[in-house]
Amino acid sequence: MNFRIEPLTWAHADQVLAIYQAGIDEGNATFEKEAPSWAEFDAARLDGHRFGAIGPDGRLLGWVAASKVSDRDAYAGVVEHSVYVHPDARGRGVARALLDALIASTEPAGIWTIQSGIFPENTASLALHQKAGFRVIGTRERIGLHRGMWRDVVLLERRSPKID
Repeated sequence: MNFRIEPLTWAHADQVLAIYQAGIDEGNATFEKEAPSWAEFDAARLDGHRFGAIGPDGRLLGWVAASKVSDRDAYAGVVEHSVYVHPDARGRGVARALLDALIASTEPAGIWTIQSGIFPENTASLALHQKAGFRVIGTRERIGLHRGMWRDVVLLERRSPKID
């Protein structure tokens, strides 16, 4: 690994949003049409559960961040996450290292489930998540319109073995 994992801060904002927009532009990462402002991104992600992979040149190679699923007490230990890697940094273990950092941060915080919805066409992300201990729960068929087409989303989750 020729990168380090560190917490995301405002100093990473421009690079985070550029990587997010690159994923949006590719068409198989999210229903979003454009990256949010940093203020919106920051407000929607949980402190302590967002990390960046930093290359030796200081450039952000990718990021992972978790958001609350619900404000209801019953779901206090459930988060949804996103992981994005710069197109030039794919295939180097960046996404796996970011997922591992997220898992390591959530378990001590009492989070028992990390979930994500992934387009079925994003086979690399599906394989990565399954290797990281996520299991497929099912497919939400035609769950949303994306670029004029109905899209399915595969729902995955990782339940912590450390939390009963």
